Amino acid sequence: MAKQTVAEQFIDILVRAGVRRLYGVVGDSLNPVVDAIRRNAALDWIQVRHEEAAAFAAGAEAQLTGTLAACAGSCGPGNLHLINGLYDAHRSMAPVLALASHIPSSEIGTTFFQETHPDRLFAECSHYSELISSTRQMPRVLQTAIQHAVGRSGVAVVSLPGDIAAEPAPERAFEHALVTSRPSVRPGDGEIDELARMVDRAERVTLFCGSGTAGAHAEVMEFAERVKAPVGHALRGKEWIQYDNPYDVGMSGLLGYGAAYEATHECDLLILLGTDFPYTAFLPDDVRIVQVDVRPEHLGRRTKLDLAVWGDVRETLRCLIPKVREKTSRKFLDRMLRKHADALEGVVRAYTRKVEKHLPIHPEYVASVLDEEAADDAVFTVDTGMCNVWAARYLTPNGRRRVIGSFSHGSMANALPQAIGAQFTYPGRQIVSMSGDGGFAMLMGDFLTLVQYDLPVKIVLFNNSSLGMVELEMMVSGLPSYGTTNRNPDFAALATAAGAYGVRVEKPRQLRGALRDAFRHQGPALVDVVTDPHALSIPPKISAEMVSGFALSAGKMVLDGGVGRMVQMARSNLRNIPRR
Repeated sequence: MAKQTVAEQFIDILVRAGVRRLYGVVGDSLNPVVDAIRRNAALDWIQVRHEEAAAFAAGAEAQLTGTLAACAGSCGPGNLHLINGLYDAHRSMAPVLALASHIPSSEIGTTFFQETHPDRLFAECSHYSELISSTRQMPRVLQTAIQHAVGRSGVAVVSLPGDIAAEPAPERAFEHALVTSRPSVRPGDGEIDELARMVDRAERVTLFCGSGTAGAHAEVMEFAERVKAPVGHALRGKEWIQYDNPYDVGMSGLLGYGAAYEATHECDLLILLGTDFPYTAFLPDDVRIVQVDVRPEHLGRRTKLDLAVWGDVRETLRCLIPKVREKTSRKFLDRMLRKHADALEGVVRAYTRKVEKHLPIHPEYVASVLDEEAADDAVFTVDTGMCNVWAARYLTPNGRRRVIGSFSHGSMANALPQAIGAQFTYPGRQIVSMSGDGGFAMLMGDFLTLVQYDLPVKIVLFNNSSLGMVELEMMVSGLPSYGTTNRNPDFAALATAAGAYGVRVEKPRQLRGALRDAFRHQGPALVDVVTDPHALSIPPKISAEMVSGFALSAGKMVLDGGVGRMVQMARSNLRNIPRR
């Protein structure tokens, strides 16, 4: 019987850790590992066209499941392509193991062909990045990397020279039990008691929620009812906290809408729940602030805190709720709910005038119809830029839908490769990529991955032939737009030529039927929608610095954009306000 190789041992450990797919591009130093996968039925090799797509796909799988996912790149330029997707996964706190195969071990340090030093290159976008230099070292280094990725919710990188991967594994390798999930973290009694005292003393409490509220919807709602608090959210908190929420006042930040800004500034106690919201200009500096987060390094790095609470949001609220006195006055909450509904009504009116006849098509209209036609359990992947705005304002969460993007790293071209990972993870669910023309074109080669595996991903392409968010950034800075225009092909024709379903939409009346046809199609489909390049978006609260140089005439080009069905949600929440 042939002796097990290091590569085979490597794959066995990944399988034991729960990994079911390895995304990557085969080549040279990686060949022993890919061959080991070929002979192991428990793990699939997913061939993509660009290693950046492999890292994005693995990151999407890890974000959606919360479990370990993996990607790989061959030596030098191959694994170097992983870096942008790994940055995104790391900043999204997605547990990803990256295999960076390496040049022959005897040649390291000699400026050999394709030599880089991946153990150094990936240090900034990982919790752990190490080089395996001997066969006996491999099991322990890989297992340590897995513990870092899972235990700290981020990226770990193992660099493995191809010659070592091909060698026989040692007879008695050091292997141990693997951590495959994170524990709950409960704050200390002292922090809980102090937080309870602060809540009891406050007259006006506001909750601002991020992705750390995942799994804590019921607790947040119970706490909000107990203290009569409006509930705002950051973009990554939208899918977890906005649905079935009678206290919702919208979103703050550059993509914000509604009354979240007012609610965070007019309270006397702001509680940040599971959010690392980076835009300090939108946070108050004259109210008391408490932050609850499972990662202690997040506490206080965005704003000055009056109390830092290290713990899971759900566990913290479970401990806190019985200790706080129920508030009786809804005055502050009801005032914020009315402001929220009024704000949404205003932007809806700006958006709805003759929208079904507007040419080029309003992107807001596209997002609104997409929200209505998509499945109740659809997974949306969203490109950075204006697609973020339309997703934030139009996609209606319901507790079953998922929405992911490069929300912390802000990379272009993330939606298509993330959709690949999402579809492999959930083969029976509808996966929708909300792609901008710039982002789609950047990694368009991996549209062929959809065709190769017959993945039924639906790409809704917002094609305005420009880098819309960059144009807005230039206008805000007082600069004329330059270098932002794209000369695009007929993307639907390209999709058809590649062997997928493609349809081009140039008139609003064509849109709904085109989406329905694409969703009914069994394989990959692309809906190329020609949208208005002048449809931009601005936040609900803007400082003088934000609009320095923003001409009055340019302001006429800026649409606040609608907010889809959220106005219905806001108006329905007003029913909870007692009649006086």
